[in-house]
Amino acid sequence: MILFDDTEMFTSGVRGKKVYDQPDCDLLLIDNFFVKEEADEYYNTLLNETTWREYEMPMYDKILTAPRMVSWYGDTNRPERKSNPNWPPELLTIRKRVEMETHIKFNAVLLNLYRNGNDGVGWHSDKTTSTNKDMNIASVTFGETRMFRLRHKFLKHIPNIEIPLYHGSFLLMAGPTNSYWEHQVPKTARDVLPRINLTFRQVKIDKQ
Repeated sequence: MILFDDTEMFTSGVRGKKVYDQPDCDLLLIDNFFVKEEADEYYNTLLNETTWREYEMPMYDKILTAPRMVSWYGDTNRPERKSNPNWPPELLTIRKRVEMETHIKFNAVLLNLYRNGNDGVGWHSDKTTSTNKDMNIASVTFGETRMFRLRHKFLKHIPNIEIPLYHGSFLLMAGPTNSYWEHQVPKTARDVLPRINLTFRQVKIDKQ
């Protein structure tokens, strides 16, 4: 018997659609991209039915376990990514909604599970091999609200961008954004519930 449902504590955003006017940036935010009932269902399904795994990453001369869990799906099986070509129906439905909004086709998705405030990701730009020079990354969030920060790599006088990503929100980083900006999800000392983030990508498919 479930005595407490995480989703009762999750908040949907009310900012509507926002385009960020910054140099070298093509950034679109849509709050309530999935209404709360949809977001609740996706959160519970993905949390409980995804095969989550730890991710090991190189850090200087060491191999460290990343402070989050991951899962990867792609349109072809790439063993080096431990990817799975068999997309669950929920991910296919979400991808279709994202593609309809963006008019961009995506062929892979990275799922991140931030279990609590001890999980996060430091400053970085995504290095996934893309099908084009300007990598398009479409991000969907379910669960706890966490802060998403961006900073320009070269123009240090430009203030950082801070975006709380709410339950059911959508964020598109397109065009030159990934080339000129870094992003992070900082850890927090607050007592927070899990957050699931999906980042849809366009990756090169290895020719057989």
